[in-house]
Amino acid sequence: MIYPRTIYNDIEKHLDTPEAVILTGMRRTGKTTLLTLIRDRLKTDNKLFLDLENPLNRKYFEEEDYEKIKAALEFLGLSFKKRPYIFLDEIQHVRTLPSVVKYLIDHHKIKFFLTGSASYYLKNLFTESLAGRKAIFEVFPLTFREFLTFKQSPLKIPANEAALTKPVFAAIDRLYEEYMRYGGFPEIVLKEDSREKAKAIEDVFTSFFQLEVLQLGDFRRNDVIRDLMLLLMQSTGSKLDIQRISRDLKVSRPALYNYLAFLEGTYFIKTIRPFSKGRSTEVRKMPKVYVCDTGLANHFARLDEGHIFENNIFQNLRVRGELNYYQRKSGVEIDFIFNKKNAYEVKINPRESDIRRMKELSHEIGLESSRMVSRRFSELKGVTYGFMI
Repeated sequence: MIYPRTIYNDIEKHLDTPEAVILTGMRRTGKTTLLTLIRDRLKTDNKLFLDLENPLNRKYFEEEDYEKIKAALEFLGLSFKKRPYIFLDEIQHVRTLPSVVKYLIDHHKIKFFLTGSASYYLKNLFTESLAGRKAIFEVFPLTFREFLTFKQSPLKIPANEAALTKPVFAAIDRLYEEYMRYGGFPEIVLKEDSREKAKAIEDVFTSFFQLEVLQLGDFRRNDVIRDLMLLLMQSTGSKLDIQRISRDLKVSRPALYNYLAFLEGTYFIKTIRPFSKGRSTEVRKMPKVYVCDTGLANHFARLDEGHIFENNIFQNLRVRGELNYYQRKSGVEIDFIFNKKNAYEVKINPRESDIRRMKELSHEIGLESSRMVSRRFSELKGVTYGFMI
């Protein structure tokens, strides 16, 4: 069974537009499944699906004469007498594909749906060649609401905190606990046994390392980037101390910045920058780092509940917009500022003073709203919960 993803509603608006639709994101987040769903829902028989991890399928797009590529597509059953639809999975395996896609869009009005596992690749190769001819959608691990759909849970998250009673909280929290522990990769969510989930998490990491780092990254020191990945998972929610990491891993700072850019471009990590409106007293320089999925962080780093919870809130907020954090030199901080308007502070068990301090600080820096996100059930006003984000 294919479960719908929230992002499908946005993609659906582009089914009949001229530009290529590109799905990118971390490996194993469900891009191929989403591509299959789009293909199956398109009401036409003039469509073709090719997996470019298969070397034989790559050969169709490696011709220097692009008209020969068109002839090969006709051989595969595609008609150019009416609009053709082509679905290509794992496009990073064909380096010349951007120019091929541009030519076929411009000369033969083909509608392309493409997936690639790395924005690092897509942004470098597709930016200029497909300017104005592409719509890019990022596919992330499941949000908690999507998680409930995949679990076929009948539970409904209340529309607001006032409707949330302690028994309802307890019922939802049992599933939220699983979500925090094992994360939101679709294949892991669908497994029932905890040992199978743990093995699947290790498979996701291995797949990423072998297919992204070793094949796509082409780094000289793969052992260093492996150790960096483990260190970053242990550091989720912390500021990046480049000098310390460079010293600990015995790698130059330029090389370290290159590794970090690659890991962020391939969606393994995300760095968020400090929020600032020009106040000189704020800490601006060091970004914070978060891991793409709490299941990975929990399995490999064995973090405490507070760090896992914070990473999980990050995971659910990032799919909807831009994130920053705020901190003053005194140490007073706000964990997340969403779209430069809304503050989210994350606490296992918040106190009244935490809520008051956050509201005051949010008002001082000109934010529109502030919300305290609690891991535990609370009787305090102004508190929301991770599963409601």
